[in-house]
Amino acid sequence: MFFHKKETIHSVNIQESDPRFAQLLLEQFGGATGELTAALQYWVQSFHVENAGIRDMLQDIAIEEFGHLEMVGKLIEGHTKNVDQTEAFKSSLFAVRGMGPHFLDSQGSAWTASYINEGGDVVRDLRANIAAEAGARQTYESLIKLASDEGTKQTLVHLLTREISHTKMFMKALDSLGKLDDPFFGNIQPDETVDIYYNLSSNGKEDQRGPWNSEPDFRYVAEPSASS
Repeated sequence: MFFHKKETIHSVNIQESDPRFAQLLLEQFGGATGELTAALQYWVQSFHVENAGIRDMLQDIAIEEFGHLEMVGKLIEGHTKNVDQTEAFKSSLFAVRGMGPHFLDSQGSAWTASYINEGGDVVRDLRANIAAEAGARQTYESLIKLASDEGTKQTLVHLLTREISHTKMFMKALDSLGKLDDPFFGNIQPDETVDIYYNLSSNGKEDQRGPWNSEPDFRYVAEPSASS
């Protein structure tokens, strides 16, 4: 059961309309990293999570993402309202599609369910969600840099902030499962190559080393061709 409260989570105030910027905002409405994608992804994932707490978290965040979709929609509506005769409007997607939000990305491609990343395993899904939040945060940061309207910028900063909050929640959920920094999950045991690092990008000089290819977690194979 859903209830819709007729006010946004965060105020949406636009002082100066800009339909060209509204077209960029479509990326977070009907794009791959947008709020619709996140809301549906987390909601669907919740159905196959046995852990009651993590299931509840996914559903809470999913509902918040629907609220964010509403905020982005109101931004797009405000930036395209009463400007349909301007040259800026005529040079945007809204000249053909009309005012307000549409389930398109900033290039005019329609939203597709293939954007949703879920796979029936809570560890796999939480890791996918961290990546999804990172993508959304990066998009919001780009939009904030391009925004000239101060009210719009404040709303976008709030949305970016919540992406960071959600990332921390997903990381804490993984940590509660003991899987924040453990790459293994599932039932199939890996073979004996699981701790091998192959040096496949050598420049013939000094190879780069770090914790990602060093003992005790990895056996470093400096010259894979010589050992094959």
